[in-house]
Amino acid sequence: MDLWQDTNASFEERAKDLIGRMDLEEKISQMVFSSSALSKFGIDEYNWWNECLHGVARAGVATVFPQSIGLAASFNTDLMHRVATAISDEIRAKHHEAKRHGDHGIYKGLTMWSPNINIFRDPRWGRGHETYGEDPYLTARMGVAFVKGLQGDDPKYLKAVSTPKHFAVHSGPEADRHTFDAKASIKDMKETYLPAFKACVKEAGATSVMGAYNRTNGEACCASTTLLQDILRDEWGFDGYVVSDCGAIEDIYKHHKLVGTAAEAAALAVKNGCELNCGFVFPHLLEAAEKGLITEEEIDKALMRLMMARFRLGMFDPDEVVPYAAIPYEVNDSEPHHALNQEMAAESLVLLKNDGTLPADREKVKTIAVIGPNADSKEALIGNYYGAPSISYTVTQGFRKIHPDADVIYAEGCTLTQPNREAFWGEEPSWGFAEAISAAERADLVVLVLGMNAALEGEESAATGEGGDKDDIHLPGVQQQLMEVVASVGKPTVLLNMTGSCVDLRSAQENVNAIIQCWYPGQFGGLIMAQAVLGDFSPSGRLPITFYNDMSEIPPFTDYSMEGRTYKFFDGTPLYPFGYGLSYSPIEYRDLRCPDTIQAGEDLTLSVTLRNTGHFDVSEAVQVYLTDEEASARTPRWKLSAFKKVRVKAGESKQVEITVKSEEMVLVLTDGTEVIEPGAFTLHVGGGQPDARTEELSGRKSLAKGFTVTE
Repeated sequence: MDLWQDTNASFEERAKDLIGRMDLEEKISQMVFSSSALSKFGIDEYNWWNECLHGVARAGVATVFPQSIGLAASFNTDLMHRVATAISDEIRAKHHEAKRHGDHGIYKGLTMWSPNINIFRDPRWGRGHETYGEDPYLTARMGVAFVKGLQGDDPKYLKAVSTPKHFAVHSGPEADRHTFDAKASIKDMKETYLPAFKACVKEAGATSVMGAYNRTNGEACCASTTLLQDILRDEWGFDGYVVSDCGAIEDIYKHHKLVGTAAEAAALAVKNGCELNCGFVFPHLLEAAEKGLITEEEIDKALMRLMMARFRLGMFDPDEVVPYAAIPYEVNDSEPHHALNQEMAAESLVLLKNDGTLPADREKVKTIAVIGPNADSKEALIGNYYGAPSISYTVTQGFRKIHPDADVIYAEGCTLTQPNREAFWGEEPSWGFAEAISAAERADLVVLVLGMNAALEGEESAATGEGGDKDDIHLPGVQQQLMEVVASVGKPTVLLNMTGSCVDLRSAQENVNAIIQCWYPGQFGGLIMAQAVLGDFSPSGRLPITFYNDMSEIPPFTDYSMEGRTYKFFDGTPLYPFGYGLSYSPIEYRDLRCPDTIQAGEDLTLSVTLRNTGHFDVSEAVQVYLTDEEASARTPRWKLSAFKKVRVKAGESKQVEITVKSEEMVLVLTDGTEVIEPGAFTLHVGGGQPDARTEELSGRKSLAKGFTVTE
């Protein structure tokens, strides 16, 4: 038995021994995503590419949870960890079953290219719904929970490899991503673009990181000395491997034009810290080595990081010694995972408006009109990067299941992008409006289901080269006209908005009785949305993004400065603020307590009492915002610095303790220096931001208390 096969030896010793037995061509063959078999060692081929953004993707039947932006809207890190744990159970189950049948192809491995923790800084970005929103703190906390759930807690073996992406400063435009140079100040990078990656690496121990397509401040992200060496490895102590986004190494010489040849691009990437190529450029490392552009020792160093991950996954060990190999195939798409899926979907829904129409009274609602292009759409449930659900419920199906005694009338009304017929025939109204009006006239309750799907907002199309970004934030096609026509019938009308991003809902705010932001809610989305409308539970989600009124309110898409962006630096009044959401029972906040003085570098623990004054049990997202009153550099009015999801029963009072970590008091100076300055701070604690718009919409005012930080 060779040393690399000895399970009693350390992974480092085994990986070094295996690499030492390979020739240069064999080494290079292991540095591309479709790694070749090493026949002389009895090692099968391995494909590193797998996805699990909100469930195992592209590998057949799997549980499809709400899209990432919906997961973030739960503001529930414990629930997020349970979801990621369920996903990793399915990853292991599917991997070992595929391996048992000799299938080593794409989407069968244990190296998962998730989560996407880029900051959703601009609502035009098509991939924003893959993220956890616009706030670096929320993104970090949800990201850490996801990474830990994916990678497991065994002291020796990894359950799966989690790969936070896309490192770093990456959020569109999609159509320009292969050529774009994102210019960001060191202050914006440390305040906004890097914190979630730092938390996932340092706190959660992410084994891998994916580099972005674009350049950042002139350097290709997948070959950046600043990002991959100075920050990731030297500053944060990252000891895993970096994988390129797919085709990103080719971009280095073809589109960014930083070097002239494939061999030069491959050498530049590996020397600067990218070990794995999703693409076909790294085979040119052989040429690069022959030309003296890279040494075999540098290739060995990169390969060591890759092989360490495979050893830690137990890929070269008998299944009986790897605990995760015993996870049965039957956990995949199982009833417990379906139940968890529904729990998360329920917590992802955000109630934006309610004039008392919701929850609807089952006894009085005998006829329900379910109207709109997403009312019976399965595509709108699943977002992108999804698996194949064995069962799913559209909204129409959900109402028929939840309220079988009601007459549920379905009318499409219009397609997602249907243009007004006036442009073609000079006729009004559009062809589906009459059917929609007829349905509304016969209903006790009208449920409008509008929005988009991942075909309208998503990733750049590799086939067409077209971007998946939006030009504006209007509802597509004639959907707004459909909404206004249906609302004018005068029946109680609820809007279920299925989008992965902010859209202009000003007309809806004026014309309908209630609005729920539903995102892309997963395979059980229609069921859960119907339950929310009919009062089986109270919505408890909070917005992880700002809903603006119009695109004229924010800077150009290509401007990566944070000035004027997100709730932290936007000077206007949003339609719906970050952190906002209503429930069916109001929660009063009382008796906020915290120390008057703490020392710099000390955590702060506060307590607050919540009282549920309504008739529904609710899950309340307690949010803590921090204001540095005497900062010597630009700082937001306040920033999210802690949150906690708390279950409060009807009529119950509950005292809650939350800790604000000392790093949330750090100020980033213009030159990137990070300090905790002595002086006055203010805590704001409530069910949302302490801004006037949140108070106007919710009728609730946050509590505030000052404290002083001393040296």
